[in-house]
Amino acid sequence: MTDIKTMMADLGRNAKDAAATLAYATAEAKSHALMTAADRVWARRDELIAANEEDLAYGREKGLSPAMMDRLMLDEARIAGMCEGLRAVAAQEDPVGQVIEEWDRPSGLHIRRVRTPLGVVGVIYESRPNVTADAGALCLKSGNAVILRGGSEGFNSSSVIHACLVEGLTAAGLPEHAIQLVPTRDRAAVQEMLTMVDTIDVIVPRGGKGLVGLVQREARVPVFAHLEGIVHIYIDKDADPDKARAVVLNAKTRRTGICGAAECLLVHRDALALGQEIVNDLKAAGVEVHADGLDGSVPATEADWGMEYLDMKIAAKVVDNIDEAIAHIRQYGSSHTDAILTEDDAAAAHFFSRLDSAILMRNASTQFADGGEFGMGAEIGIATGKMHARGPVGAVQLTSFKYLVEGDGTTRA
Repeated sequence: MTDIKTMMADLGRNAKDAAATLAYATAEAKSHALMTAADRVWARRDELIAANEEDLAYGREKGLSPAMMDRLMLDEARIAGMCEGLRAVAAQEDPVGQVIEEWDRPSGLHIRRVRTPLGVVGVIYESRPNVTADAGALCLKSGNAVILRGGSEGFNSSSVIHACLVEGLTAAGLPEHAIQLVPTRDRAAVQEMLTMVDTIDVIVPRGGKGLVGLVQREARVPVFAHLEGIVHIYIDKDADPDKARAVVLNAKTRRTGICGAAECLLVHRDALALGQEIVNDLKAAGVEVHADGLDGSVPATEADWGMEYLDMKIAAKVVDNIDEAIAHIRQYGSSHTDAILTEDDAAAAHFFSRLDSAILMRNASTQFADGGEFGMGAEIGIATGKMHARGPVGAVQLTSFKYLVEGDGTTRA
């Protein structure tokens, strides 16, 4: 434990020192680092795929579910997407120093509120090695140093990605400790991170309910919570059948292991025929439908409401009206992403105003609940709390602000 404590203390001190430099690093230097990192990831893709094969073997030994294995897997297409994300973040406008608002006071003061980095971000995540690239890029773009603690199953893949990020930092003349990866699978490192109040400014957990719950219970450092995605889709009585069939099938089956995958289908009683058609589509695609009021694969039980399957399974229920659907989502949802399928503007407005999930959608697949799809280049997670950041957390959301106040020999009466 002493070795872990010493190692984590060193990482923290190094990150804090790097953060002081990053706070005034130029936009050009940060972009250069990320573009170089993208080039290095692509150049080292064969090495990365080989490392990922080791991780997949480790995951199989651990008995990871098919959905978790899918999260872990990297191929050329996913690596290309990772590189595209790094370049997209590099191309974004630098948020640091942006003037959020400014005004003059009768006293003669001129006041500006400007974006400033948070400092040091700690990211704790499971399975998905691409988070190493996303989190490293977004923290760098926003002028923050970052300590990354990836899941044990993705250790080899994350190590290669991290090495590419460091190559980018070096090429741009930025401190290599700006992006650090915890170099151990030992869980004690996580416990240590949660109490590093002197060097870490915020923790971002990205993973399952167990990980996020642990972090929220035990962290002494402030937390941006990325909770489970118990994603609901409500099929209104005025839903367009073709749109609804396409959206639901995509929302559930495109990738079942991501937090934006649909987990519960609510069907207005007056759209029962359409709802059954959609259930049949899902079953034909290999989805196990746990249904109440519809002809599914198996009957739904109370345990199905509020379940994040992350698998080819979905709950489905008939409701009498939109307010019953809203009440169900309030009771069982996780305030992540919820959608309504309807052509009725009033129904959509009612749904949007009565629910307070971080993301609400109309006539669109919930698989779009992603920072990259929101134009952020990537995301460090989707925050479901209400303090500071909410929804996809990109570079802008990883900044705070400070006030710059200027006078001209101005004194207060």
